[in-house]
Amino acid sequence: MPDHMPQSPEKREFIAKSKQFWNPAKTQAWQDMGVDLVIDRREGYLLWDMDGRRLIDLHLNGGTYNIGHRHPELIEVLNRGMQRFDMGNHHFPNQGRTALAEMLARICGGDMHYTMYASGGAEAIDIALKTARNATQRRKIVSIINAYHGHTGLAVAAGADRFKKIFLSDQPEDFVHVPFNDLNAMEDALKGRDVACLIMETIPATYGFPMPLPGYLAEVKKLCERYGALYVADEVQTGLMRCGEMWGYQRYGIQPDIMVTGKGISGGMYPIACVVAREPYAGWLKQDGFAHMSTMGGAELGCLVAMKVLEILERPTMRPMVNYIAETFRNGLHEIMKLYPDFFVGIRQCGLVMGLEFDYPEGAKPVMKHLYENGVWAIFSTLDPRVLQFKPGVLMTADLCAEVLERVERAVGLAHAECMERGRHKTRAA
Repeated sequence: MPDHMPQSPEKREFIAKSKQFWNPAKTQAWQDMGVDLVIDRREGYLLWDMDGRRLIDLHLNGGTYNIGHRHPELIEVLNRGMQRFDMGNHHFPNQGRTALAEMLARICGGDMHYTMYASGGAEAIDIALKTARNATQRRKIVSIINAYHGHTGLAVAAGADRFKKIFLSDQPEDFVHVPFNDLNAMEDALKGRDVACLIMETIPATYGFPMPLPGYLAEVKKLCERYGALYVADEVQTGLMRCGEMWGYQRYGIQPDIMVTGKGISGGMYPIACVVAREPYAGWLKQDGFAHMSTMGGAELGCLVAMKVLEILERPTMRPMVNYIAETFRNGLHEIMKLYPDFFVGIRQCGLVMGLEFDYPEGAKPVMKHLYENGVWAIFSTLDPRVLQFKPGVLMTADLCAEVLERVERAVGLAHAECMERGRHKTRAA
């Protein structure tokens, strides 16, 4: 039976206050979609609503909880760190910041060398784009149509119109957008030799995880090299073993000039994001090290947590575990797809980066609602709501995987019945 419970008076009061004092439109939108989630306790890959209902987390807040909520080793590191450190002072060298930068240089490979710090992914994207402009002395930025790179100034300009127009940020002349998987359009955008960089998520997350065509990313990198543009890899949602390698770009055999990581590197415990650049392209750090400053970027406690996250992900057991989880879900979801072939029509997958495709207008929304009612939290893709973002964690147990598949089968069946009934109702009305 579904785990759905009626709202308690306390929850109703809390939701009303959220509309009054926090974000009325977003709060109401979730109510309209049948999701009245107010997260309370959380542990591993489980959430508990304030009314006590248990949910398996397959959203992970964009991969923030890649290794689970409140991982005990991260709690230990943070508690020990707080005996000596705090956020620190961003102006001065410190042990944690330098040690994490050295670790990232090793893990990223190639001649990725310098790390620049931010408190979140969008700020890190801004740093990456500014770094590319400084290195090339060009202004133009190329990105993918319906990309998502965050909501700060340069980051939002590189993304989809939905997030730009509302703030009158939709006419920056230096930003060019091209379709994903279209090499001709990419070359047209780059061949004027006036582009500072291409920025691209290795797999566009908010667009529903469309997969790169074979050879596409490697050819894009070659075009960047041919026309003197830097390749910026946004690995905020595809890095940290989610694709089966530490970084998604490694899965596709390329080496970026600049990489951005965020969300999961914080372990969900302390805000931190990082920009890692090849040595020749981080010249502003030598030219004027005060050119970008971030009071909370590279906070010392955040650096300690990030190093522990990277240590956990580098353990020898991690890659086979990720491969096992990916295969378990691939096989299980294909069996569910056979039950509803006219509705559940596709699985987009690279490791644990997964998008489930439904052949119904905004079909992922009813699936999300029925998953929620059956104890699983996964979210539709904002820029393609036919696709459900399905994000298992890298440390999920076999038992939890089996429970998820059982609940997904039930929820997809209920969503299928609901959508078919809606279709029959529309046909009768016509």
